[in-house]
Amino acid sequence: MHLPESVRMVEVGPRDGLQNEAQIVPAAVKIALIERLAAAGLASIEAGSFVSPKWIPQMADTAAVLAGLERRAGVSYPVLVPNMQGFAAAKAAHVEEIAIFAAASESFSRRNINCSIAESLQRFAPVAKAAAEHGMRVRGYVSCVVDCPYEGPVAPEATARVAQELLALGCYEISLGDTIGSGTPMRIQAMLAAAMRAVPVEKLAVHFHDTYGQALANILASLDLGVAVVDSSVAGLGGCPYAPGAAGNVASEDVLYMLNGLGIATGVDLVKLAEAGRFISKTLGREPISKVARAMAAKAA
Repeated sequence: MHLPESVRMVEVGPRDGLQNEAQIVPAAVKIALIERLAAAGLASIEAGSFVSPKWIPQMADTAAVLAGLERRAGVSYPVLVPNMQGFAAAKAAHVEEIAIFAAASESFSRRNINCSIAESLQRFAPVAKAAAEHGMRVRGYVSCVVDCPYEGPVAPEATARVAQELLALGCYEISLGDTIGSGTPMRIQAMLAAAMRAVPVEKLAVHFHDTYGQALANILASLDLGVAVVDSSVAGLGGCPYAPGAAGNVASEDVLYMLNGLGIATGVDLVKLAEAGRFISKTLGREPISKVARAMAAKAA
């Protein structure tokens, strides 16, 4: 295998994870979680999103979270911004990085953000332009890169086209998401091969859910093709409100344990990461989904 020497882990638990929890997590708890994750060595931590509280009430306090955070030098705290109204809120909160979301599936795009893929990209164009004018970095996300819960299989070329459009809008990186977690290593590599013909591999990241237990295998298959940025969620938090039955994101602890075993540098401390996972899991009243976190707890006991 041809594996990268280092991988950047992007922590999505405080946003992508917590937005899918039934209960509202207080801003103070979110702040404590994000600060624990930063202390563990994570340099990119999704801090929230400026979306309508009507649709995602769990993220209604993002401005308060950002105001209360003790921001560390060298750590990025990106927020999801769906439109110019969200951008204005991000700017007021002194955000340095935003994220925009598109889908590779027309049906998912309409169910998720109530517009076609083309319309979504048109909507994001002024957001990306304004971000560039204000010195903000923009990260792009593509949902349903291999399968759609409404359409079934998604052609690799469809994913590549959307990734290319996001690159053209000015995204410094595009995260490719297996939203329903149905991908397998061979299909993931076929999707990535198409995406890499449209976008340089150093600008690609992967974002896998573990619905079918394939996330770690899919990450390994991605690393073998040169991808060196991996999204994950502490304690395995999260799912997708618009993808019925989708399990949470792959657990950050499990990803880090695998990367450590491969000799790949991340700069992240596994013990501190697991402690952050136990902290938020206790708040939610359950055990971490992470198998590594559970094994560590059992060994300690």
